[in-house]
Amino acid sequence: MFHISDLKKYVRCPRMFHLENEADKEEFQPYIRLDEEVSALAAVKLGIGEHFKGTVGDDPALSLEAMKTYDWLIKARFEYRNLRIKVPFLHRNGNGWDLYFLFIGLYPKADDMQFYCDTVWVLRNNGIQLKDFYMIHLNGNYVRGKELDLDRLFVICDCFYNNRNNPSGDLKETILENMHDLHGLLREMEGSSLETLPPPVRTNRCTSRHKCRFYETCFPNEKKEPDNSITTLFSSQYRYQMAQKGISRLKDADISLLEGSRVQYAQIISDANERIFVDRPALRSWLSYLRYPIAFLDFEWERFAIPPYEGMRPYDVLPFEYSLDILYEDGTVTKHSYLSVHDDRRDLAKHLLADIPASGSVVAFNAEGAEMLRIEELATAFPEYAERLRRINIRMEDLELPFETGTVYDVRMRGQWSLKTIMSMMDDPGYSSLDIREGMSAVFQWRHLDAMDENVDREQIRRNLLAYCGMDTHAMVVVYRWLKKLAYEDLD
Repeated sequence: MFHISDLKKYVRCPRMFHLENEADKEEFQPYIRLDEEVSALAAVKLGIGEHFKGTVGDDPALSLEAMKTYDWLIKARFEYRNLRIKVPFLHRNGNGWDLYFLFIGLYPKADDMQFYCDTVWVLRNNGIQLKDFYMIHLNGNYVRGKELDLDRLFVICDCFYNNRNNPSGDLKETILENMHDLHGLLREMEGSSLETLPPPVRTNRCTSRHKCRFYETCFPNEKKEPDNSITTLFSSQYRYQMAQKGISRLKDADISLLEGSRVQYAQIISDANERIFVDRPALRSWLSYLRYPIAFLDFEWERFAIPPYEGMRPYDVLPFEYSLDILYEDGTVTKHSYLSVHDDRRDLAKHLLADIPASGSVVAFNAEGAEMLRIEELATAFPEYAERLRRINIRMEDLELPFETGTVYDVRMRGQWSLKTIMSMMDDPGYSSLDIREGMSAVFQWRHLDAMDENVDREQIRRNLLAYCGMDTHAMVVVYRWLKKLAYEDLD
């Protein structure tokens, strides 16, 4: 038996599909917090009374039988040609049925057509006459009051949205236009196995969006390739083509196949010089903008699909922790931190304003994509602090800038420059000694605190969270000092 998720995996990569089936199942930890059963909330919006509700493992015959007596079906299971689906909502409409898709997001776009089309294909092949198609999704303009207003939380529409989040494209018409017969694909899946597949071939699909978790399984030798391997060429669609042509090192890259970014240039020169590349004038210019005391700032936060607190919108962010390392001109560092549970945003903003110096630069890593957004959100939520918070953003500088512009590159980065990657090159134990070593692990641990889970060592979790966030700001101080050394000292 297959599910639509299996078809999506197989279409992306048959090898990934088979490896996924053979691998141990990983504990699912959603990136977006979703404490409520959204289908139950949506059912209230739809005004559903008496209904049939499917459950995991149901015989599909139960859903077909339920259609004889119920006007509403929720999470009903159907199957055709070994393909099993779960349908969010079906509603009787005369001699046919209206289909409601549930999108747990803000603006459903026509970028997951396989799910919608395959659902309709199975229903039609079960002889179910479908009439109108609807989408029920979260309302991006909804702001929660003291209580959750389910009528305003959801929007029911009959369209997709474009990239500007405006209605664009009739839902039913778009789905029917993109439908394909699945008989051949299902036969191919049934007849395939990992042993019958050809050897793995690197494509953009291996690393697009999220790197496939089986990448190292398919290409075990890539980690053994040297740091200056052509396969580390940043943002290159031709790097594997060059490797197949026998080009192994960055310095030997085919100029005609380069996109020509500054980072690629820095990589090639770094390899050619067999040492780090530094554009010293550019680095000195950037460093000249920084003023002491320099406050290195890092937030940790949770994101909720359904707003749990007053004043929040769907998919709003709740910062629960910050770390602040303040570097003075004499080289001394003072540290501040804040860790909360539940909604303490106002108190967090108050403490941040008390801890951060009134003058000097504020530095974060990926500042525009993270810390500046969090500060602006706090300013919007708490007008009494807005002016002072926004002054912090005016003073903000991004420590990632020298790396993403190709101003500094070391072949040991292997085409990446996350804070952890750069820190791994420093003479400092860094993150290796921590119990929490990456951001989402911190979020997952914090959820134990927020849920008041008594089956964990809550004090240990607090210590781990403070140590991890504190390491982010410590790492920024270390990297800043390293950049100053590169800018003003002899590289030899």
